[in-house]
Amino acid sequence: MIISASYKTDIPAFYGTWFMNRLKAGSCRMVNPYGGQVYDVDLSRDAVDGFVFWTRNMGPFARYLSDVRERGPFVVQYTVTGYPRALDAATVDSTVAEQQIRDLADRFGPRVPVWRYDPIVFTSLTPPQWHAETFARLCRGLKGTVDEVVVSVAQIYRKTAFNLTAAARDHGFDWWDPAADEKRALLADLAGIAADHGIETTLCAQPELLADGTRAAACIDARRLSDVAGRTLTSPRRPHRTGCGCGCWQSRDIGDYDTCPHGCAYCYAVKSRKLAKERFSRHDPDGAFLFRKSGK
Repeated sequence: MIISASYKTDIPAFYGTWFMNRLKAGSCRMVNPYGGQVYDVDLSRDAVDGFVFWTRNMGPFARYLSDVRERGPFVVQYTVTGYPRALDAATVDSTVAEQQIRDLADRFGPRVPVWRYDPIVFTSLTPPQWHAETFARLCRGLKGTVDEVVVSVAQIYRKTAFNLTAAARDHGFDWWDPAADEKRALLADLAGIAADHGIETTLCAQPELLADGTRAAACIDARRLSDVAGRTLTSPRRPHRTGCGCGCWQSRDIGDYDTCPHGCAYCYAVKSRKLAKERFSRHDPDGAFLFRKSGK
């Protein structure tokens, strides 16, 4: 089993001690966000083939990585966009993130870090030309360090629209969800820029937007984990969402929605930063749950 930690929240940035405590305990407990069922996740050595971490700040978790590697191979999906603070309230500066990615590659090998430039948000602060210029700058900083960049365009869920509209009102910008042709044009431009820097561009779960120079991403990738491990890991392919074009391999995610306090205005996993910060303040690093809802 591959453990995903976590596309629902930033465990390395905020919940690293809890994660390590659960590894030592050999299990954690999770609540199904849709049905409310409680279930146990086996984290013992025999049960876990590898780990995929998702983060915007590996700094707080860096001291634990050698211990994690002793338990199994890991890959880090590291998001770096360079967005202005009106969109990213509390993420680390892109230069800090670049250095953390270089450190990951130096310590654990070039197949460990995967750069994510996503989600791409179209705003008056971040129009297509801004994306092209910022993406090119980040490519220059990460050239020779990563071999893949995962991209996607923001999907405007109801809570995404609500939070973007609130941020736009507070900070004085406009946002829009452009037509598919405009999205594909930008993605093709970004793919060309990445290729010029020796980086492959993959697209996360948006097959309708595949453009020249891109292919479908597999963010949970048993092949990459196998390269890191130096042995073949076997895991069936299973997308996160049926029919979404997701190329991921089967995994168990151990995060929880509405628990990441980074405050990104476009986040699909957080209804409000206030709620996320309130839940984070009540987090118990010694508990079995990442966040235990009342009555569970």
